Parts: sequence; C-alpha cells; structure tokens
Amino acid sequence: MPQRPSRRSVAWPAVRHTLQTYALILVGTLLVALANDLFLIPNDVFSGGVTGIALIINRYTGAPVGVVFFACNVPLLLAGLRWLGGWRFVARTLFAVVVLSVAIDALRPLLTPVTHDPLLYTLYGGLLGGVGEGLVFRGYGTTGGSDIIALLLRRRGVPINQTLIGFDALVYAGAALVLGADRALYALIGSYAASRMIALIQEGRSDTRMVYIISSRPDDLAARILTDLGRGATFLRGSGAYSGNDQRVLLVVVRQPEITRITDLIHELDLHAFVIISEAHTVLGEGFRPLPLPPA
Repeated sequence: MPQRPSRRSVAWPAVRHTLQTYALILVGTLLVALANDLFLIPNDVFSGGVTGIALIINRYTGAPVGVVFFACNVPLLLAGLRWLGGWRFVARTLFAVVVLSVAIDALRPLLTPVTHDPLLYTLYGGLLGGVGEGLVFRGYGTTGGSDIIALLLRRRGVPINQTLIGFDALVYAGAALVLGADRALYALIGSYAASRMIALIQEGRSDTRMVYIISSRPDDLAARILTDLGRGATFLRGSGAYSGNDQRVLLVVVRQPEITRITDLIHELDLHAFVIISEAHTVLGEGFRPLPLPPA
C-alpha cells in the first residue's frame, strides 16, 4: 500500500512559502529605510501618503506626527483585516512597519547622504523606495498608510501605482500651501519615480505580446504556430460588422523576439491576413511565468 505523506512533508511547502513572504517584506522594508536615510530624510524631503497628512496636521495643530500617523492607520488596518487577508495581512503589515521604523533609526547614524542635489535625491530616493515598496507588495504586505488604500482599490481594478501617485498628488497639493510649491513639486517627482518602480516590480518587464490574427486560413496558421514556434493558440468566435460573416480569430501569446517569426509565418500563409499585436503586461501559465502562490 502507498504510504501517506508525513505531516512534516506536507507542512514544509507552506512554511517555506511563509519564510519567502516575510523575507521579501524584510528586504523591501530595508530598501525603503535606505531610501529615507540616504536620500530623503537628510535633505528634508516632504513625504507623501498618510505620513504627509500627519506632517500637515502637525504644522497646524502641533499634534505629534507619530500619534496622528497611528490614528490614521487604525481604520485602514481594520479595513485590511476585513478585506485584504484578515489577521495574516495585519501581521505582515505590522511586521513591515516595525522593521521599517527600527531600520530607519538604526541605519541613520551609519550612513551619509549620497547627494544634496534636489533633483537627484528626490529621483533616486523615489526609485529605491519604489523597489522596496514593490517587494513588500510582492510579499503580500504593506508599510501601512496609503499602501493599504492602494490594495483596497486594486480589488476594484485600479492599478497600485496609479492609486499611490494620485493620493500623493492630493497630499502634495496640501503641502504646497503649507511648505511651499518647490518642495512639493520635487516630492512629486520622487513619488512618480516610486510608482514606476512599484509597477515594474509588481508586473515585471513586459516582453510578451498578444497577437490577434484574422485570416482565411486559421487552421493552417494554428498548425504552423504549434509546430514552428512551439506556442499554443486559441480560437475566438468573431463576426464581421460589415460582411456579417462568422469567422474564427486566432489568439497567440509570444515573447517579443518571436514577433518577427510569427509575422513572417503569417506573411507566408496568408498575405491578406489582418493582424493586431499588443503588449501584454503580465502572462501567467505554461511557457511563461508560473501562477503565484496565495498569501501565506
């Protein structure tokens, strides 16, 4: 009789995935701390997100920034508890917040500012911080504040990077009234750089393309794509708006270097084919990136 797998062998993949998740969060938060200590804090760069709101409230009321920041995060953590993974989400977020707070204070005496040029420190601070934030998101965590808002809106189909830069833009508009327009505009540059890096870490570099082919020889094209390119193909049902004729549309996903090969193949079989090639941000499945594991 086949032996039943031991509890240890069954549990190890879950433990390993949990360790990988927290390792991503750890590395990400350390990068965010480095961005703050090397570029942002030494140059008194105004922060975006909930931290920026806390700074503005502090200027008007004198309320401690940390207390205001915590008060703003309480309802966001409760929302994360309800919609973003329950206690696991709260545990990952608290882990990131604690590591980030400790790392910023611990690393600051050991580091010296890289540059005092406003454009450089806002740009590179944003890039490095964006890489860190992206890794934290990949670990299904957040550093609190506007990160939680971004994850909540992603459930509605809004990209994370768009939410972050939009929220920061509102905060910077308020900061411009309090601290001056120059500092707010420089901070916005850093926010945009961070949003682009978050998108790159989240979605990866797009080297895949979707190819739609409308042809009178769909079966021959599909067969050649399978044999010559080693790629799968899918038939979609289509109907011509002008002709009213039903026809099959061929959908193929290829990598960018394969574009020339597939267009040459189409040219060889059907000179009158209609072809649409578009960028595919993320492709998951056989032949491309594997499907990610669910949160640990």
